[in-house]
Amino acid sequence: MKYAWIERNQKIWPVSLICEVLEVSASGYFEHIKRRKMAKPESAGGRVSKEALLAHIQAIHAEVRGEYGWPRMWKELLAREIRVGKMRVQETMRSHGIKARGKRKFVVTTDSKHELPIAPNLLERNFTVQAPNQVNRPGFRGGSNEREWSHEKVTEIFTRGTRARRAHGERTPCRVPVNVG
Repeated sequence: MKYAWIERNQKIWPVSLICEVLEVSASGYFEHIKRRKMAKPESAGGRVSKEALLAHIQAIHAEVRGEYGWPRMWKELLAREIRVGKMRVQETMRSHGIKARGKRKFVVTTDSKHELPIAPNLLERNFTVQAPNQVNRPGFRGGSNEREWSHEKVTEIFTRGTRARRAHGERTPCRVPVNVG
């Protein structure tokens, strides 16, 4: 009743003065006005019809190529200033069969059952070496190209074996040369 009187007489007196005389807060009056505007269906923040909500959901679903489920769809609707409850979005999407597309399944691309020749094992699966820059294979020259087996690769093989031995409890010092200078 007081808020209606304030609204009728706000052109005559200032709202703050009227609120003080009627012993109501000005912020309470303005909140009342704001809530009343939100309740009107013709206002932008009013209830969205089922058809309009479905149209918005279908448009967003097409725009994002089916990636959004109902939680992200609801957040997107709120970001576009379409106020709607998450349960309403969930129910609308479920009843119209709108779903997020699932993750792609893992596809194996390696064919291990081929008839092609297998490359020879030059190290004969022996990854333990006695010292850096040495491989325990007679006549081993490092493949077809000397640059293939650089100092870093051989050092890596040696240190890998040393770390593996340490992990199994063997105490062998790692003799990797360090270039200082």
